[in-house]
Amino acid sequence: MELREPTVAYGKQKFTIEEYLAMEEAAVEKHEYYRGEIFAMSGSKVPHNRISGNLYAILHQKLKGKKCRPYNSDQRIHIEANTLFTYPDISIVCGEDVTLNNDNWNILNPAVIVEILSPSTKNYARGEKFMLYRAIPTLQEYILVDSERVHIEVFRLNTLRHWELEEYNSPEDLLHIKAINETIPVTEIYDEVKMPGL
Repeated sequence: MELREPTVAYGKQKFTIEEYLAMEEAAVEKHEYYRGEIFAMSGSKVPHNRISGNLYAILHQKLKGKKCRPYNSDQRIHIEANTLFTYPDISIVCGEDVTLNNDNWNILNPAVIVEILSPSTKNYARGEKFMLYRAIPTLQEYILVDSERVHIEVFRLNTLRHWELEEYNSPEDLLHIKAINETIPVTEIYDEVKMPGL
């Protein structure tokens, strides 16, 4: 799912977390929540969905029977430090799932988050959203996959707890996800996606 540059979904100025969760449970469409405001999410284009589907399928197969597991964009993530509730394209949890008040809805402890970029989301994903994600204590890697060209950015915590960037720009590259110790050919991530260079 895509979140465009944040657009408030409802006229009321502020909502409590409890109000948001009750509304979201009954809603047909997905919404993000941040500091009392609720933001509508829009559908995604074919390249975005193919990339997300490819990567999720690869991760599901590679992690089967292991301690880490991937979730698709139906899984909501909550960041207690800044109130954000959001639906990343892919999230990976290692160990037991920790959810808000054991509600089995809102995961608190992803180790990896993946967002598929589109023209309407790339600035938000690289900027404010990454800043919000960095408040997740368990997060080790943040991966941005461009849906218009072969380009993947991996922001990874180093031993000093500083974020470092590694980029992949060729179909022949091998994406390494250190948090789960897995390597994925970039060409498989972009399989059947029509774009320059493929």
